[in-house]
Amino acid sequence: MTKRICIVIMALVCTGAVFYGLWRAGAFLPAWISWESGTVCDRSGAYTAVLEKGQVTVFCDNTVIWNSPKEIKVQQMLFGDADNDQEEELLLLCWKIGRFGESRPFWMERDERNWSQHIYVYQCRQGKVKPQWMSSYIGQDVTDMSVRAEKRMTEDKREGDASQERNRLFLTDPAGKVSRWVWLSWGFTKEETEVSFVVFGDNLIHEPIYRYGLRHGGDFGFLYENSRELIDRNDVAVINQETPLTDDPAMYGDYPRFGTPVQVGEAIVDAGFDVVTCGTNHALDRGAAGVNFTKHFFDGQGIVCLGIQSEEEKEERPYEVVTRNGIRFALFNYTYGTNGIKIPDECPAMVHLLEDEDRIREAVRAAKEESDMVIVFAHWGTEYAKEPDAFQEKWTQVFLESGVDAVIGTHPHTLQPYEMLQDGNGHQMLIYYSIGNFVSAQYEQACVKGGAAEFTVSLTADGYKITQYSLQPLEITHEKGKYSVAQKSIQ
Repeated sequence: MTKRICIVIMALVCTGAVFYGLWRAGAFLPAWISWESGTVCDRSGAYTAVLEKGQVTVFCDNTVIWNSPKEIKVQQMLFGDADNDQEEELLLLCWKIGRFGESRPFWMERDERNWSQHIYVYQCRQGKVKPQWMSSYIGQDVTDMSVRAEKRMTEDKREGDASQERNRLFLTDPAGKVSRWVWLSWGFTKEETEVSFVVFGDNLIHEPIYRYGLRHGGDFGFLYENSRELIDRNDVAVINQETPLTDDPAMYGDYPRFGTPVQVGEAIVDAGFDVVTCGTNHALDRGAAGVNFTKHFFDGQGIVCLGIQSEEEKEERPYEVVTRNGIRFALFNYTYGTNGIKIPDECPAMVHLLEDEDRIREAVRAAKEESDMVIVFAHWGTEYAKEPDAFQEKWTQVFLESGVDAVIGTHPHTLQPYEMLQDGNGHQMLIYYSIGNFVSAQYEQACVKGGAAEFTVSLTADGYKITQYSLQPLEITHEKGKYSVAQKSIQ
């Protein structure tokens, strides 16, 4: 081997050693990392942690009691009650070589040899620092972490379940997406922080529709069979039940005073709908009895029924709070009127009307205090119009100013535009002015084309926001007396 080759080999060995040393020191970690430095104290004032150059030193009574392991590089630290034991812990967002903590799964012969991001939790008690959770790889890149309290619910608050305030860990990735984690005795578990909605338009049951269903054994599943995939892929499915239900054949009816066989309601339940909006101009077509029956039916099936109240419910309940994946939604349903049919004096809240602006603003304000998102289902507008009218525009402004997050309109029986609005303070509100019919026997071309509003609510750095929205085109088909609804491809 010549001297020149030996020199080259030695140079390569030295270069490799240098690069290996730099790699071990973390020199090639992602450029997006912001290495913080500074001092934090727990709320008792007994413990102080100092972060500098990726290492943490903890003091108690001005005495050093702990230094972070040299094999980890600390990106960020904080004190917080991560496990809800009423005492704060020290949390480190850090990097180490390998994906596992002190032990690895039995099926892994050896750990990986790359740098990965972890969260370590330490208890500071009685002048000592003890490890509480040394995480495996957390499965995502994190630019920031925080611990804060949130009120979360597992069921509808109206059913009596009190909300519980618990601390959660919030992690933000380089793209700004936020995830929420909860401590479950052994460590952190990632929670689902997205909820998807699908909203269908007017379920307008004309006589040809209900006569066909009754002739075929009273099974109205054919109305919703082509929408099952849309319903199943969303967390909350909503439909506007335009017409009141009844189990009395003598009360069946067509325009202008509708009465719909209860079997339609049974098909709605079987299809998997979660919410029905019943505050429409036809709500009182069968009088108070029709409202009572419709409300009792859906309540008895566990379906959230909006916009109407039975005679027993004397106090106005303008909204219902529904919870999915820990996110609380306050749902309203209003109608512009009831076709001149007077609401009973003894039950003025039987149908929720879009008329008292101050009262509605106050209801929205109250709803915002006990929910994360406010959604209004508005039965409004001019029939067969393809653009919103002055009434819709007025109430759109009221809802936007009040801080409503989404408005979905029905009644015109035609599709109208949808858009994301923003007020002067940066608050955004998604609005579908009209999503048209779901099903009806109206033959006008504009009335057979409707749409399903789909939108997703996600946790962001600025709280819960609507992050995706679209309209799935639908078309009513009619063949041999059978009415059905088909999804159309998006052009």
